[in-house]
Amino acid sequence: MTETTHWRHDATTIAMVGLAHGTSHFFHLLLTPLFPLFIRDFGLSYSELGLLVSVFFIISGVGQALAGFVVDRFGARPVLMLAMCSFAAAGLASALATSYPGLMLAAALAGLGNAPFHPADFTILNKRVSANRLGHAFSVHGITGNLGWAAAPVFLTGITAWSGNWRLAEAAAGAWALVVLGLLWWHREAINDRADTSVSPRAAAQPAVAVEHPMAFLRLPSVWLCFSFFFWTTCALSAIQGFASPALHELYGLKLEWTSFIVTGFMLCGAVGMVLGGFLVGRTERLEKLIAACLLGSAAVLALVGTGLLPAAAALVVASMAGFGTGLAGPSRDMLIKRAAPPGATGRVYGTVYSGLDIGFALAAPLFGALMDHHRPGAVFYGSALALLAGVVSASLVGANVARRRAQANAAVA
Repeated sequence: MTETTHWRHDATTIAMVGLAHGTSHFFHLLLTPLFPLFIRDFGLSYSELGLLVSVFFIISGVGQALAGFVVDRFGARPVLMLAMCSFAAAGLASALATSYPGLMLAAALAGLGNAPFHPADFTILNKRVSANRLGHAFSVHGITGNLGWAAAPVFLTGITAWSGNWRLAEAAAGAWALVVLGLLWWHREAINDRADTSVSPRAAAQPAVAVEHPMAFLRLPSVWLCFSFFFWTTCALSAIQGFASPALHELYGLKLEWTSFIVTGFMLCGAVGMVLGGFLVGRTERLEKLIAACLLGSAAVLALVGTGLLPAAAALVVASMAGFGTGLAGPSRDMLIKRAAPPGATGRVYGTVYSGLDIGFALAAPLFGALMDHHRPGAVFYGSALALLAGVVSASLVGANVARRRAQANAAVA
């Protein structure tokens, strides 16, 4: 194939995987933007609503670790399409919910659909995208995830405000999953990770893979350090997604109509950071240093918001800007995991590592919900900042482990 053909094939694959990933992040927030309406209609507390988030991410986290093995065994494409069907069912279940158990069912179905995305996405990208575009592929993957998070509050609250009916908004979300499913089927060859890609420069560069026990990768410290990194950074993100809006309302007296845009602002700033991060990742050898600088900046910004000393309007803007640092670190994070992973275990490693994301959401949401129930809005931002600091420690240990393995490999060759 010509370079132009390679570029076209890579672009189609990146676009389809990005669309699917953005949709999965959209369904992370299938229920969260409508929490005030669920409190009104079902008489729920923030702790009970936080438990809905926990159900989603417990199912997603357990499923994600298992999905890595399924993806490696049966391929990423069929798993990805089944996930979209589960999202459509979640949208329908939430639209028809008449009580707390109905919302719980919707959260469970959405979590089941979310489970396979990271092992499936990264398996497709690593197998089908040329090596010289892989950093940008990771960047686009992260950007679309942030755009999915940013779009969900606008989509759901917008339709609710227009129609006066939150059930219509939930049904529309389910319909969107079916539209994406149709697009994935239309471009199914672009996401076929079992296709012969031996003619591409990416495939030609693949080394021979020694046969190992399927669980051998679990012995690598770098895998569990990456897991811990995702756990801590996701605890921070859980505070922003689920509770930053009511926290800003209580801490600064801003109207909820305005504070509801904190998630959208945070994610859009994160998307801008990821665009720049896609260029930096190929120029940085010690990725953990770049990650640390970015996350430390975001932690400082969030702690400042938590003091309650900023002007009200400025607090909303400053909290949103914290997303830039986390976004800038995103592509470097994904490349660091790739460097830490052994050859031939892509789905399993990404499934295990990214399950830290789900567990972080599952455990943090009830904790931050309890802080809001006890009227501690500043603690939401302080807790998020502390979690980012813990993530810096994990990333530094991952980078040191990767550097040590490379040094040992170079010494063996010499």
